[in-house]
Amino acid sequence: MTAAEPRTDLEIRAVTRADLLEVFRIERRSFDQPWPYAAFERFLGSTGFLVAEDDAVVGYVVADTVDRDGARIGHIKDLAVAPSRRREGIGRQLLSEAIVALATVGVARARLEVRASNRAAQSLYEAFGFESHHVRPGYYDDGEDAYVMVRKP
Repeated sequence: MTAAEPRTDLEIRAVTRADLLEVFRIERRSFDQPWPYAAFERFLGSTGFLVAEDDAVVGYVVADTVDRDGARIGHIKDLAVAPSRRREGIGRQLLSEAIVALATVGVARARLEVRASNRAAQSLYEAFGFESHHVRPGYYDDGEDAYVMVRKP
């Protein structure tokens, strides 16, 4: 299987409270500066808080809407796949479903922040029409810059 082939044995669904511990475990294995558990609790019930599951939760995405200058736009806040399951197209499926979830609430434009050093994530986002808009210097706690990427309708 290549990274471009979608997995057909995965279910992408809304997260439940029972999923939070595994979501948090994936977060901690994926990022040097992980979100706290309570951050995920705050997004329970959000349209774009989704998990990928086969026999277990193997990835997640957190997306919601924000108001910017009187317009509602989507914000992809967090996306991660269990390290042992990367390069299987799971992140691609999660991002695709998050964009669909945002569209169901009338949002076509979306933005996200990504580490300047995370070229793999940038490539994924570019494949979905996200373009680098500007740099946020020192955005991350360790001082690394973030690229703000925007996807327009």
